[in-house]
Amino acid sequence: MENKSYAFWTGLFTIVLVLAIAFAVFFFNVDRTVRVPYDLIARTNVTGLFTDAAVRYRGLGVGKVESIRFDRAHPEQIRIRILVDQNAPMTHSTFATLGFQGVTGIAFVQLDDTGSNPSPLASSPQHVAEVPMRPGLFEQLQQRGDIILKKFERLSDDADKFLFDDVRNQLMETTKSLQGAADGIATLASQVQPATAQLPQTLKQIDTTLASTNRLVQNLNRLDGPFVTNLNKAGKAAEDASAALADTNESLRFVTARVGFEVLPRLYSFGDDVSAADAFSTNPRSVLFGAPAQAPGPGEPGFAWPAPPAH
Repeated sequence: MENKSYAFWTGLFTIVLVLAIAFAVFFFNVDRTVRVPYDLIARTNVTGLFTDAAVRYRGLGVGKVESIRFDRAHPEQIRIRILVDQNAPMTHSTFATLGFQGVTGIAFVQLDDTGSNPSPLASSPQHVAEVPMRPGLFEQLQQRGDIILKKFERLSDDADKFLFDDVRNQLMETTKSLQGAADGIATLASQVQPATAQLPQTLKQIDTTLASTNRLVQNLNRLDGPFVTNLNKAGKAAEDASAALADTNESLRFVTARVGFEVLPRLYSFGDDVSAADAFSTNPRSVLFGAPAQAPGPGEPGFAWPAPPAH
């Protein structure tokens, strides 16, 4: 009887323990987060994206992918239903892109916001809001791959044109010209080298000449130097010559005054004697009766203008 009682309590304890473990697992693993559905509208490839894939808002996990299906109204579009935490900042400027986890190729949904329209984007199971899905980095590279390839083809064509025979010949001629110029520069350098070797001696001679010139200038500027002494002597000689010239001018003025006061009256008296001798030879009576009166001149009393000649 005791064995049956012991087995009963053992079985009951086991059942209660299993139920407690199951309840604890359910309690701790159940997701109580309230999520809001949104539809992503994709017009590009969604390779690597599966249901239950993670949904991240700027790197933070905010939900998961619920379903992926074609849009019956628009076959070129793909609708991706995602469940996002109601506390996530979904706005009218929110957009989605595909991100990839390392090198596994497994994709996830990356949500981001441009901030152009910060008003909240309301959504519910009855009226699911739509969020645009933009091409990711790899999709952009894929779209621009054709353009890049065309540019590489154009560059290759230009390279082929650049490598024509005429262009190659021009390049060879240019290379030869550059080589000739380099040889000329080397020859010129070898010719200039002897002159360059003499430059230190020449500079030394120039320094010596400048030093001698400096000493000469200093000697010329000295008050007791030969240059200033000779200038003083020349100035004194000029002063002596000026004084002698002044004495000569004074002597000339004295001689001129003496001639005016002594010689000229005698000359005038001699002239009068000569005139008297001439009057005696022409009119001897003038010695006894005096010289005849002279006719009045212009401005003197009794002067009369002569009559004009008759025509």
